[in-house]
Amino acid sequence: MARRNPERRAALVDAAIEVLAREGARGLTFRAVDTEAAVPPGTASNYFANRDDLLTQAGARVYERLQPGEEEISRQQAAPPDRETYKELMKEVVGRVSSFRTGHLALLELRLEATRRPELRAVLTERVRADVDANVTYHEASGLPGDATAVKLLILAFNWLITEQLTLPGVFSEEERNALIEAAVDRVVGGAQT
Repeated sequence: MARRNPERRAALVDAAIEVLAREGARGLTFRAVDTEAAVPPGTASNYFANRDDLLTQAGARVYERLQPGEEEISRQQAAPPDRETYKELMKEVVGRVSSFRTGHLALLELRLEATRRPELRAVLTERVRADVDANVTYHEASGLPGDATAVKLLILAFNWLITEQLTLPGVFSEEERNALIEAAVDRVVGGAQT
C-alpha cells in the first residue's frame, strides 16, 4: 500500500514545506503538493487524512531537518564550554536555520495558520515547547555559561534575526549578523563564567 512508503511520505511533506514557503498556507492543497512532488494527482490524499494532518506533519518535518548531524554535535561537545564556544555555536545554529530558508518560512506560515486552527496551535505549541526544553537541557548539560533564561532569550532574539534575514536580506550583512550574535551572547550571558 502506498501509505506505508516512508520515502514517498517524506517527499510529500518536503513538497508541502516548499509550497508553504512559496504560496503560504492558503496555497497548500493536496494538488499543489502532488505537483511540487512530481507525483500523480491524488497521491497526497492517500497519505494524509486531511489538510490539518499535512500542515502538522510539515511542521514536524521542518524540525527534523533542522537537527544538527552527529558530527556537528560531537564537535560541539568536544569544544571548551566558554563564551567563545557559545558564540560559535550560536553562529552555527543561526546559519543552519537560515540555510533552510523554505523551512523557516514554512514555520512562519504554520504559526500564522495556528492562530486560526486550535488543533494546529496545540501541536505547534507542544513541539516548540519541547524544542525549547531540549535546548535548555542540552545547554545545562554542556557546561556553557548562562542559564535557562539566557537560552530562552537567545532563542527569541535569533528567531527574529533569522526572520529578518530571510524576509528582508538587505537589512543586515553577514558580518553584521555575526557581530549581533556575538553581542547578544555577551550581553545575555553577562557576567557568567567564561
